[in-house]
Amino acid sequence: MKPKRVLIVDDSQTIRQVIRSKLESDPRLLVVGEAGDPFEAREKIKTLSPDVLTLDVEMPRMNGLEFLEKIMRLRPMPVVMVSTETFKGSAAALEALALGAVECIGKPRLDRVTDAFDHLADLLVVAADARLRSPGPRARISPATGFDWNGRVVLVGSSTGGVDALETFLSGYPENCPPTLIAQHMPESFLASFARRLESRIAPRMALATQNAPLEAGRVYLAPGGNFHLGVRLGEPLTCALIDSEKRNGHRPSVDVLFDSAVPVAGRVVAVMLTGMGRDGAEAMVGLRRAGAHCLAQDEATSVVFGMPRAAIEFGAVDQATPIGEMARSVLDLCSKTGGAVARSVGGMK
Repeated sequence: MKPKRVLIVDDSQTIRQVIRSKLESDPRLLVVGEAGDPFEAREKIKTLSPDVLTLDVEMPRMNGLEFLEKIMRLRPMPVVMVSTETFKGSAAALEALALGAVECIGKPRLDRVTDAFDHLADLLVVAADARLRSPGPRARISPATGFDWNGRVVLVGSSTGGVDALETFLSGYPENCPPTLIAQHMPESFLASFARRLESRIAPRMALATQNAPLEAGRVYLAPGGNFHLGVRLGEPLTCALIDSEKRNGHRPSVDVLFDSAVPVAGRVVAVMLTGMGRDGAEAMVGLRRAGAHCLAQDEATSVVFGMPRAAIEFGAVDQATPIGEMARSVLDLCSKTGGAVARSVGGMK
């Protein structure tokens, strides 16, 4: 297999050197060039034909968001954004993901670059083959009406491509949606910005999860990250549990931790696996399904990266593969007193 061709775009020579040093030892990748600003990058894209870009958000002459919009409109290609982990930087990073960037990673301070970008090579290999969405804004789904909650809670795992997927999914939620917990792989400061972004775009109340927050209709909670996983605390009512423990599958928050926590109440659970690289959540989803949960996964055609959903399907953990534009309706049917039933089989799965 030919190595993926990478162009590094960043106004900091130090950061470019750090990224290059992390990538050059990986035989799956070939760094074909560097650029210090978007104008230089534009010319090198034409002459070097990279498969994937790393792109800084904040640069002179033209910021990364403006350049990304031009790329996606004129020559769509996979882009991994690099952003400072400040409020301003993380908000811009989320906008980049909404514009079509495959993923965004945090840029370290110049005095803390030793361990930075350790997982960038794996991400770029996956990003180079990512399924890019069509340019332009995706049609917004109108919130459902007439929803009557039956007591089920919704658990969601997502990673690469999750910003756009979650915005699409949750836009179909009514104000009185089923209580929903989300574990999204993302730097801690990005998660806070993402919660604020979602709060302004969806009908239910949206917030970062806090210890013992009640799982009640109309509430959507995003795992806060940092030192904590998110789980379900048993009792009446069910509440959020912030779990202080080590990373699992390389992540905190981990989807496996979220799903595992709900096995004792699986009969009251709808679990959803959205786009993402890796297999976090697949093993625990098997346990949830066997214990009586309904389990859905985003289908391949609408996933930016079909890693996590594919793993869940191959493990036999999924009842139904669903396009992201239909996910809200499928979940609401399962969580409604008047909703329809979901078939407990997918072609080729046990």
